[in-house]
Amino acid sequence: MAVSGSKDFEPNVAEYVEEAFERCGLEFRTGYDAETARRSLNFLFADWANRGLNRWTIKQVSQSLASGISEYPVGTITATVGSSASLSVGETITGASSSVTASIITKPTSTTITLTVPSGIFTSGETVTGGTSGASTTVSSSPSLEDVQSTIDILSGVVRRSNSDLSVSRISRDDYLSLANKSTTGRPIQFYVDRQITPSVKVYPTPENNTDIFIYDRLVRIDDADAAVNTMQVPFRFYPCLAAGLAYYISLKKAPERIQILKGLYEEEFIRAAEEDRDKASLNLVPSYTFVSAVS
Repeated sequence: MAVSGSKDFEPNVAEYVEEAFERCGLEFRTGYDAETARRSLNFLFADWANRGLNRWTIKQVSQSLASGISEYPVGTITATVGSSASLSVGETITGASSSVTASIITKPTSTTITLTVPSGIFTSGETVTGGTSGASTTVSSSPSLEDVQSTIDILSGVVRRSNSDLSVSRISRDDYLSLANKSTTGRPIQFYVDRQITPSVKVYPTPENNTDIFIYDRLVRIDDADAAVNTMQVPFRFYPCLAAGLAYYISLKKAPERIQILKGLYEEEFIRAAEEDRDKASLNLVPSYTFVSAVS
């Protein structure tokens, strides 16, 4: 018998739901069945985020640092304005009607600027004024926070200067709070991730120029399960874990007699997937001879 020669099996939302219902001993029939299953699927993805099981969604970010700015969004916040020419990198802009403030990190084009996390929501069409330059322009629409809010966490980072990368260490909230002089300037060597709904990263020391680049790997959310025809943002090796998890979640609502067996299967599939979802690199152990004395 000849093999198929194809490797394109990729279930969509509807097929995962059908598989999960069958594992619960049920038939997928009504529109509400589809709605409740999609909701469970999105809750399942949140559980995976808490467990750290979506390393395939790691994205590398190159964040330009601005002199005097120590706090940056974990992701990108872009505002479209009438003109960015007269505004300065590093200065604070203030909305005339909303009184919202944010600092300018970069000016990618003549009509766009990237910002720190705003203190509120800029109003579409309002005038914003630079605190240093005094220049004014208008905001075309309120900047989206979706990219930043999709962040789960930062894994690691380096600061690049003159094509040379220096590793920066992550510190806790308490360690950052205990820093005596947070306004000290220099090449950043530490960072703290403030995991709010709109997360930000605080670097220390405060950047001393506009040329250093903070490069970091961030973990982001899996795309939501929306339409039934959508495929899922998971690699082939995680299909069994996804089907088992969805079946378990549905059993909590529709097949309580199968909860234990489906939960056990899901946890087994999860452990197998989690053990696979890791970095694989050689481990070299080098003995220290510091305290080894010579034998006479």
